[in-house]
Amino acid sequence: MANDSYIIPVKEEAPLLEFLLKSLPHLSRNKIKDILQGRGITVNGKCTTQFDLPLKPGQTVAVSKQKRSRNILQSRYVKIVYEDRWLVVVEKNVGILSMAAGHKSLNVKAVLDDYFVKSRQNCRAHVVHRLDRETSGLMIYAKDMETEQILEHNWHDIVYDRRYVALLSGVMEQDNGTITSWLKDNKAYFTYSSPVDNGGKFAITHFTTLRRGDNHSLVEFKLETGRKNQIRVHSADMNHPVCGDIKYGNGDNPVHRLCLHAYKLCFHHPRTGEPMEFETPFPRDFKQALKQN
Repeated sequence: MANDSYIIPVKEEAPLLEFLLKSLPHLSRNKIKDILQGRGITVNGKCTTQFDLPLKPGQTVAVSKQKRSRNILQSRYVKIVYEDRWLVVVEKNVGILSMAAGHKSLNVKAVLDDYFVKSRQNCRAHVVHRLDRETSGLMIYAKDMETEQILEHNWHDIVYDRRYVALLSGVMEQDNGTITSWLKDNKAYFTYSSPVDNGGKFAITHFTTLRRGDNHSLVEFKLETGRKNQIRVHSADMNHPVCGDIKYGNGDNPVHRLCLHAYKLCFHHPRTGEPMEFETPFPRDFKQALKQN
């Protein structure tokens, strides 16, 4: 292994941060957190920023010694969680579009393009996939056209796990299951769901109920297809719409936002083939709404 990293074998079970504090006593807690947030830590070769990641004996933790770039993106709407010469993975906040739609619209692509200029990178952000304005979570942007084309044309082969968490209205009856239907937009861009072919696109959504409150449920969704408004429409099909959904919902809005977050994104790097796995914490508002039931 290169001499720019500490390589530490795991000999007993422990949360990642606790393990690092014990294994690297010469580094402060804040320093270790900085390295973790800066994606300088891998477990068995996979980057992680999850401080409470459970470690098991036999795993290997690598900690980078290299200093991070000072060109940190400052935006309340966009946070970079990973970046290399070919692509950038960001966590998008609510209230910002994935790309421009009209003059002067706030969008992630423009924020990234400005960041690339300020950090003196000769590249532009290329849109690969989208999240709705009011949906938060993880997204990939390519930094050159060739990488964008690889991702666009091989998306379903490259992305092997993509999951969302949502706060749904009402108490879910099922622990898990799969919803299938055909989705088609009308002229007003409202997506209709049909159990039989309506000329739209076939959509498959897998769900797992994580927690139940008195009036709401926390549910994980795994997409087998990536159709427009798929989770929002399929949730409404179950009579448990996403909280805060003004288009397909029932008016239930306990945290004053669309309660849908893309929390997990796993893909094979389009240039290196390396498995890349990213995960963000569930929004606190979702959990708090369950406790308030």
